Amino acid sequence: MKKKQLEIILERVQGFSRPDVRREQYLTPAPIAAELLHFAHMRGDLSGMVYDLGCGTGILAIGAKLLGAERVIGVDSDLGALHIAKINTKNLGVDVEFICCDVRDFTTRVQEGVNPTVIMNPPFGAQIKGSDRPFLRKALEIGETVHSLHNAGSMEFISKYIQPYGIITDCVGMGFPMKRTFGFHKKDIETVNVELYRLERREKDARNKE
Repeated sequence: MKKKQLEIILERVQGFSRPDVRREQYLTPAPIAAELLHFAHMRGDLSGMVYDLGCGTGILAIGAKLLGAERVIGVDSDLGALHIAKINTKNLGVDVEFICCDVRDFTTRVQEGVNPTVIMNPPFGAQIKGSDRPFLRKALEIGETVHSLHNAGSMEFISKYIQPYGIITDCVGMGFPMKRTFGFHKKDIETVNVELYRLERREKDARNKE
């Protein structure tokens, strides 16, 4: 599936009915979701098991399944958002599993030979400083590769924070068109500079050497 075709399909994904500012609940715009997913797909990271941490109403999880992921699990602590996510999967005819759980409490047993990928658009920490950190920790705990969106200029922080557990392999800058969602937003659309990071988890023996 071409990126533009994926984007057109993802435009049909319904967003949050009551977005929570403390959780920084913004629907990932379809063009950004398609960019992240196509980037992961072209690197062979969406063929097997995929986790979407902080999945919200499911746009990344749904897109991963549309691109051929064998199994996709979305994790979010907001039951209302997951209800909408299930409606979205039904409307788009895809099979995605959803788990209502705080990302910090999420656990999974990865089968031998399975190399999971994590995709996510975590909170940027604009409302609660450091709120992206539990997502990074969990992503590198359960995923071999991670594709994640962050504020522009996050390279130094992420690089230091994930040591010695992971490394940055790619960083791509883009504009994130954020629609007016909360009362403090002054524009109908505000473009925020973000960066898409691809991370790889280091092998256990490499961790022990650090």
